[in-house]
Amino acid sequence: MAARAGLAWRGAFHPLPEDGVPPLPDGTAVGTLALLGFVPSLGLVPNLGWDAFAASAEARDGQPAPLDRWSQRVIGALAAAVDGVALYPFGGPPWLAFQRWAMRAEPVFASPLGILLHPDWGLWHSYRGALALRGRLPLPDRAPVASPCESCVTQPCLSACPVGAFAPGRYDVPRCAAFAETADCASHGCQSRRACPVGAAHAYSVAQASFHMSPFLAAHR
Repeated sequence: MAARAGLAWRGAFHPLPEDGVPPLPDGTAVGTLALLGFVPSLGLVPNLGWDAFAASAEARDGQPAPLDRWSQRVIGALAAAVDGVALYPFGGPPWLAFQRWAMRAEPVFASPLGILLHPDWGLWHSYRGALALRGRLPLPDRAPVASPCESCVTQPCLSACPVGAFAPGRYDVPRCAAFAETADCASHGCQSRRACPVGAAHAYSVAQASFHMSPFLAAHR
C-alpha cells in the first residue's frame, strides 16, 4: 500500500514510554509505530517517492508547503485504511521525535552533519510520516549493523563546506545560508552533504535539491 502511494516502508518498532510516541485518541498506548518516507529506489522504480510527489496536484498548485500537504493527504489515507493514526515530522512545535523513532525502526545513524545516515542510501533519504497502530505486530529481528561513519577516517563532510559551517556538535546556520545564496548549494544541495562517500550515487537531482533548498534559504533571508 505504501509503495502504491509513492512511499517506502522505513521500518517499524514497538514503542517504549521513553520513545515519546503520543497515545492514540482514546488514550491507549500505540502498539506498533511504522515509518514511511522517501528512498532512492523502490524495487526497479528509481526515486519513486520524489516522482510521485512531483506529479501530484500539490506540487503544481502554487500553494505553500506542497510536500507537507501531499504527505498529509497520502499518509492520512493510509492511516484511515489500516485504522491507524498518522503522525508527521512537521507541524510543530512541539516536534515529534522522528530521528529517535527512525533509529529504533531501521539501521540509520547520526552523521557528523546531524542528518541520519543509511548504510546504503547515505544521506539521500527522508521520513515523511508514521502510522501509529493499535496492534503489536510481529516484527523481524534486526541484525547488528555498524555506522559507516565509524570507519570514515577523513570525514569529508566536515571539511567540504567552504565557509566552515559544520564542526563536531555545531552547525552555523546563518553562515551556511549566506554562503548558499551565492553558491551551487542553492541548486545542487549542500556541498558537505554531497561530500559524503556513502550512497553518493543516490544524490538528489537538481530539481529535488533546489526544491528542498528554496524554503531553507527563504527562511533565512
